Amino acid sequence: MFVATLVVGIAFAALLTVSAVGKLKHDPKQIKTLERVGAARLRPMLAFLELAGAAGLLVGLLWWPLGVAAGVGLVLYFAGAIGAHLRAGDRMILPPAVLLVVSLAAAALRLASAVS
Repeated sequence: MFVATLVVGIAFAALLTVSAVGKLKHDPKQIKTLERVGAARLRPMLAFLELAGAAGLLVGLLWWPLGVAAGVGLVLYFAGAIGAHLRAGDRMILPPAVLLVVSLAAAALRLASAVS
């Protein structure tokens, strides 16, 4: 179980880091999406939250409560992203929905590997 936790945690942390760096470097594709959903002004905070989630997942591999907390925090982050898309009338919710599922998996795997 811990091997799955390790793979999901590291891969998801890498993906979150790439996304955060894109936000910080004003990636045109991300900026366009953020503008479409009315969250462009939140770009630095969103990047920070992604980096915090990535760090939490990685450190959480050593201390399971932090890994679970990071997973839950990322579930909330991506649920909020889906809400922002829907509120703006943007139906492109598949990417944040997939990441919401990955967040749920990361939290569940970390919890399961801690108790087994």
